[in-house]
Formats: sequence, C-alpha cells, structure tokens
Amino acid sequence: MKQPTAVIADDEAPLRTFLRRRLAECWPELKIVGEAENGQEALEMITALQPDVAFLDIRMPLLSGLEVAGRLDPGLHLNLVFVTAYDEHAIQAFDNAAVDYLLKPVSLQRLAKTAERLKSMLVAEPVDLSQLLARLPAELSGKPNYLQRVQASTTDGIVMVPVDSVDYFQAADKYTLVVTGDKQWIIRKSLKELEAALDPERFWRVHRNAIVRLDAIERAVHDERGSLTLHLLGQKQPLSVGRNYLHRFKAD
Repeated sequence: MKQPTAVIADDEAPLRTFLRRRLAECWPELKIVGEAENGQEALEMITALQPDVAFLDIRMPLLSGLEVAGRLDPGLHLNLVFVTAYDEHAIQAFDNAAVDYLLKPVSLQRLAKTAERLKSMLVAEPVDLSQLLARLPAELSGKPNYLQRVQASTTDGIVMVPVDSVDYFQAADKYTLVVTGDKQWIIRKSLKELEAALDPERFWRVHRNAIVRLDAIERAVHDERGSLTLHLLGQKQPLSVGRNYLHRFKAD
C-alpha cells in the first residue's frame, strides 16, 4: 500500500505547524506534501499533487475551503477535513455530508480521532465532492470569506492582529505596515494580496501604497490644489489620497 499523503491549507501559520507536528505523532505514516496559506494556493496545490487528504480551513483569503472543494475535479480520490470556527450546531452538517471536521481551537484528542477515521476512509470509495457540497447548508457556503486577522512579526514571535482594529495598511519597502492606534506591526503580505482578501465595503485602497479602514476616517480634507488627505481617528499622520482614487470620495 502506498504512503498516504496530505495537504494542509490554512492562513494561520501556527495552526498549520500544529497540524503538521501532531499528525506526525498520531499518524506517522502520513506524508504532508504541501502547505497553503490561501484558498487559491490550496486549489492549485491539490490539483497538482493529488493528495489523499486535504485539511481545508473554511475561512481563507481568496477562496474559502468550501469554494476550493467546489472547484476540484470531482473524480479526485480525495478525503476532505474542514477546519472551522463555527459552533456545534452549524458543524452537524459536516457529519451529514460524510466528511470530517476539526473545530478551532483544534485539540490533539479530536485530531487523533480524525486520523483514525481517515485511515478507514482511504480504503473506501471516495466521496462525490459535488454531492457533498450540495448537502452542506447554504449559510456555510454563502458567507463572504474576507480576511479576519493578519499575522504580524514581533521580537517575541507572532501576534494575530484583528483587521477590525487596523486603521490602515501602508506599503514600506518589501514589507507592509499595519497601523493600529498607537502601534505598528510588520507583515509580509503585499497590498495587492490584502486588497483581494479584505471586505471592500469596509476597506478601501486610497493610494498605491495605502489601504484604509473606512470606519477609521474622521474627515477628508481638500486643499486649494485639489489634493485630498484623510484624517483618521486617533492618528496624527494624515493619509494622502492618490489621484486614481479621488472618485471614491466624491459626493453623490
């Protein structure tokens, strides 16, 4: 029997590390052949590598775990495990759909149980992905899947910064500054990646080097030259609005 393989897809690096290390303990035969930090990357990785198992976070940037499953070739012999923060009532749907799930925060006991279930599923007929998704409730598959937090580097490690607390993101050399109140963090995501992953109703690109949270804007001020600057609540430094983004601030 060939060695079983798996892909782990989650935008949280600590959770990917936890799953990889704990799976090595409870299922040492399993080979992790790839890790993805967003849904698009997961889709491409699974299609190319065709693993036996895919651990898919429900909420990922670009594509959700459910959207990834929906775009996969239904002929793949693939066993899915959805990683979710939904409550106990909502995740009953995964039992009905004949797939497994891991509820965040993931416990070692639950992961071991999932590993045992997957071992038996590997020798059974694969689940029909199209029928599987049809059995999941609309409220799980229909929710917009916007970025909820970013991982920022600190001298002590990594901190999870909720996007609700971010005033603005600003490109700086090879990094992006995350500005929250009187604090600044550094992340490696580009503004292009952030713009695609953030809720467009709450975050606007206002300059080639800046994205602002709309609720953080106190006022927008025009000068005699027609330039526009944004004054943010709790921030001393205003943000300039680029010429290509001035239309966003014109009155109806």
